[in-house]
Amino acid sequence: MTATADFDTYTRLQPQRIEPLTALRAFRKLVANKEDTAQVFEIMRALSGRSLARGYNHMLKTQEGGRQAYLAEELAHKLDDPVWLARFEPGTVGASYRAFRDARGFTAEGLADEARKIGPQIDAQHPVVWYSRRIRDVHDIWHVLTGYETDALGEACVVAFSYAQTRNLGFAFIGWGAAREIQREVKSVPARRAVWQAYRNGKAAHWLPGLDYEALFAQPLEVARMRLNIRPASVYHAVSPEVRAGLKLRA
Repeated sequence: MTATADFDTYTRLQPQRIEPLTALRAFRKLVANKEDTAQVFEIMRALSGRSLARGYNHMLKTQEGGRQAYLAEELAHKLDDPVWLARFEPGTVGASYRAFRDARGFTAEGLADEARKIGPQIDAQHPVVWYSRRIRDVHDIWHVLTGYETDALGEACVVAFSYAQTRNLGFAFIGWGAAREIQREVKSVPARRAVWQAYRNGKAAHWLPGLDYEALFAQPLEVARMRLNIRPASVYHAVSPEVRAGLKLRA
């Protein structure tokens, strides 16, 4: 659940100052311990700048995005509701997402708990902070839509796709940094090309943060991909699952 308030009545919500050294330190910790997911949110915090406010304002410029902003629903609450998820027929985006998370034991609240390690303001009742939660909560949905798995290369690609969608430098930093580490580990893996393709795919796709995700979940997955112009991840899928699973930089 979200907190009732985290800001003093007269405190202005300032744009996050870019902190590249903080991001670099967090990335080194993440490479040393791949399970330390909180470092991902530290990188995002350090490099978000004005991207969150700009993203929220972008929502207001479209009819559906504005409606979603007005409703301000918490996606995490629905995504962790098994009764809600059970509504979606086989082959739909919702069913594919359900299978994705069941296979991995993921929960939206678990991801939120990692974000809270960086700062309690993530639960604040403020529209820009709500938008940041939305970007956090759609991460695994974007895995399903793009076809990238949760191996290290897949994570690097999905955050590169996310950078194109959100312009949050944290995504670019993680994606390119992970690709560099993977390329060092196994030179034959085209990590940089895969990440570059993911970024280009993100630019070509329709803008995803402002979608009605409940309506999207009811659509057939392939139909949704075509409608949203999400291109195939051909470079990523050219790397065998066995090679991807064997990378030491596991996501």
